[in-house]
Amino acid sequence: MLDDMRVLRDAVREYRVAATAAGLDWPDQGESPAGQPPDVVRRIFGVDHVAEQLTWLQSQRWPDRHLLPNVGWRMPWPEGGDALDYLGLSIGTPFPWRQQMPLFHFDAVLYTFVLAGEHEGEIWRYPVSEDSWESVRAATSLATLFDQWTGGIAEGVVVYDEQSKWLLVDDLTRAPGLDPLAFPVSPVQETLLRARQRECGVDMAAVEDGFEHTEELSDAIDAAKASLGA
Repeated sequence: MLDDMRVLRDAVREYRVAATAAGLDWPDQGESPAGQPPDVVRRIFGVDHVAEQLTWLQSQRWPDRHLLPNVGWRMPWPEGGDALDYLGLSIGTPFPWRQQMPLFHFDAVLYTFVLAGEHEGEIWRYPVSEDSWESVRAATSLATLFDQWTGGIAEGVVVYDEQSKWLLVDDLTRAPGLDPLAFPVSPVQETLLRARQRECGVDMAAVEDGFEHTEELSDAIDAAKASLGA
């Protein structure tokens, strides 16, 4: 879903405050107004608009470093069709595979923002590995995701590592009130993963026959890139 903008601003601000209190070097550079996505973004992902929630987040002046848990960083606006390669493991999603933008990149997981349809605003996650079909919703919205990360810091399961200068996810079982799938940890406990996949509408038959569907998706990505001249 798409967050109320005030709710989203508050959630991102509270995460920054919690992250800096934990030790992360993230000076307050003030809030920037929502900008405009590059025209090419709509063409790459086959949509007719880009939500203000996403353009606002992309407009914020964040330091050029890993600010998100588990070596995570916000990806810039894509500049060409090669961005579609990131979507090669989005098997069985309940929305067109192309209508999502890679947004957060972590050590082992990619998070995307759904751009259109009834799932617009949801955050989905995919492993950064081959032959692993774990398409699943990480959070119902951006604000929900940041709230979970803030809660992880408060519960002591997202901790600052003095040596690496990163926020790292510790043992999530110590905070049962949090949603493990909101955190960029892989692999995911299979029972939880499958239950959430069914809950959020993943085509489980496609997941079970992942190899075939991966090849089909690869061909679709190549065709989309060719149509863009990429």
